[in-house]
Amino acid sequence: MAQTEQQEDDYGYNLFPERNSGKFQKGSIAESLFTFNHKCQVMLQFAMETSPYAKLLLGAMKSSGCAVYKDRHFSCEDCDGTVSGGFDATSSQIVLCQNNIHQQSHMNRVVTHELIHAFDHCRAHVDWFNNFKHLACSEIRAANLSGDCSFHNEVSRFNFGLKKHHQECVRGRALRSILAVRKVSREEAEKVVNEVFDTCFNDHAPFGRIPHDKKDAKFAYRDFENRDRYYANL
Repeated sequence: MAQTEQQEDDYGYNLFPERNSGKFQKGSIAESLFTFNHKCQVMLQFAMETSPYAKLLLGAMKSSGCAVYKDRHFSCEDCDGTVSGGFDATSSQIVLCQNNIHQQSHMNRVVTHELIHAFDHCRAHVDWFNNFKHLACSEIRAANLSGDCSFHNEVSRFNFGLKKHHQECVRGRALRSILAVRKVSREEAEKVVNEVFDTCFNDHAPFGRIPHDKKDAKFAYRDFENRDRYYANL
């Protein structure tokens, strides 16, 4: 990926140094022995096979003509200490920060969050680099639908009890994600998030609902799997 220094600063590439450094050749002995890569790969495989959030998104992308392949579309890399993952639109790859993801539940959320960006990239042709509203909308959807703002996760952060707490959590996490990858003022980012919030918060594709927890996600996945059964029996 040929990115200029200015582009790195503007689009968050500085958070993912291995995108450019070529520090490890994929599949090399060094990668296996001296990084968290093996653990990352194992947790990724488990997430793809068992998480109802990830399974639904993978199925929806395949149905939309954007099948996801583990070796092609995911990359476990060392990242800046402040991020857990990212979606690289230039290569259609999801970056998983192997040095920052240490638990399966965290991996499941990161995979889901980034797959929502990949789904948006597939179905909506998001202009990530030139349309600020597109970026804000996808960040709102990812925070809303990935479980980032689930009651369990918010209690573990000691954040709870506010009116419309879920909406405020989504708004706050979307704002932080934008500020991490764009050199804009907080005021500008808040303005764009507010402009698109209602529309994007209420876009629940492909789940058909907000999956507030794993049980909700299982029901959404069941409905997705059965979506054509009614018509097939007519």
